[in-house]
Amino acid sequence: MSSTALQPARGTHDLIGEEHRRHRRVVEAARDIAARYGFEEWATPVFEDTRVFSRSLGDTSDVVTKEMYSFVDRGGESVTLRPENTAGVCRALVSNGLTQSNLPRKVFYAGPMFRYERPQKGRYRQFHQIGIEVLGAAEPLADAEVIACGWHIQQELEIAEGTVLEVNTLGDRPSREAYRAALVDYFTWHQDRLSEDSRLRLGKNPLRILDSKDPGDQTLMDGAPTIHDHLTAEAAAFYAALKRHLDAFRVPYRENPRIVRVLDYYNHTAFEFVTDRLGAQGTVMGGGRYDGLVEQMGGPPTPSVGWAAGVERLSLLLEAAGLTPPAPRPAVVVPVGDAAEPQAIILLQALRNAGLVAEMAYRGNLRRRMERANRIGAAAAVILGEDELARGMVIVRNLDDGTQAEVRLDAVVEALAETEVEGALEAAMADELEEGFEAMLDEDEEPDDR
Repeated sequence: MSSTALQPARGTHDLIGEEHRRHRRVVEAARDIAARYGFEEWATPVFEDTRVFSRSLGDTSDVVTKEMYSFVDRGGESVTLRPENTAGVCRALVSNGLTQSNLPRKVFYAGPMFRYERPQKGRYRQFHQIGIEVLGAAEPLADAEVIACGWHIQQELEIAEGTVLEVNTLGDRPSREAYRAALVDYFTWHQDRLSEDSRLRLGKNPLRILDSKDPGDQTLMDGAPTIHDHLTAEAAAFYAALKRHLDAFRVPYRENPRIVRVLDYYNHTAFEFVTDRLGAQGTVMGGGRYDGLVEQMGGPPTPSVGWAAGVERLSLLLEAAGLTPPAPRPAVVVPVGDAAEPQAIILLQALRNAGLVAEMAYRGNLRRRMERANRIGAAAAVILGEDELARGMVIVRNLDDGTQAEVRLDAVVEALAETEVEGALEAAMADELEEGFEAMLDEDEEPDDR
């Protein structure tokens, strides 16, 4: 009876081999750099009370209206798989009673998010994000520092030359109210040319029209007013200070007055790191300031700023730049004959305990085991023959150049550690043992039962 092989659910994918190594590289680099900037890592639940997101993201957000994975659990509670993590971090700040002391809190996170959207390259329904949040800081210096941290992570990954930082301000409340009125006037005059979604947004949140990807909507953008004509003196000063601090951090940027963040809780700073190296220009990291989100979670007013980045997109930039991390190159322990196997297992664990990557085939004669060593990209083979063991020796063979040497059994760990097994084995090995090794192969040619 045959059956169709099961596939990953639409919009999900498996991380295997090179792809997983790139994914891990992104997360580990971000974790390391964020720690240098004083960020501690938090892990919040993958699902939350639906109100965490419906309150914070706004009822006009595409995320809330179209993309959230929400369901009623067996207890009758509405829960949602997290579509982003800023709201969860703010909820955690309040839930754990952290709003009254030791502010600002600097938080790093990494993990899967979920949105029901059309799958495409670098965009999935289950995707992964890294992000940082500074909770409880009202100063533009905090905004500049989180941007500098994001830039530093990209430099660490060696992809910074492929991205451009674009910055804008959303102003304070009076600035946005004046700007909103100007946008309503402009788009009302042209509403017959707006897409259906933008006509709906016109009455609720006209700033969202600026983020529309509809070609017809985009043709109207050039003539639309910008917020810079409506900034209060305080908002203009905040934005000017942000740019001064970015200059001090030596983070290059360009201004883009059309940047709006798609979530409703942002004010003042808005920014995106964009790239054209993945086809059409796309955002790989974005964020901004949000001064009212903690309050929406039931906490006190807590000005905050942060960003999130898609791990999949950053991984694609690594791939495009030819920066996929290499697979580790192990040492392979090869017993010759059953009598050598117990000692081989002891040596295998000694190598692992010393911090080296070490493997041993479960069965097979010497030739088969050596063939497997080459298939998995091993750098060295440690061969335990009966004659050598009787003298307390083993053969260490360089699988890159074929040279080999006899090494005392109690010195194998040190010998391999010095040669950095995970890279190319560089130790000088004696050629005179080549003939002896070939003889061992010949002696071990009995049939294999595999």
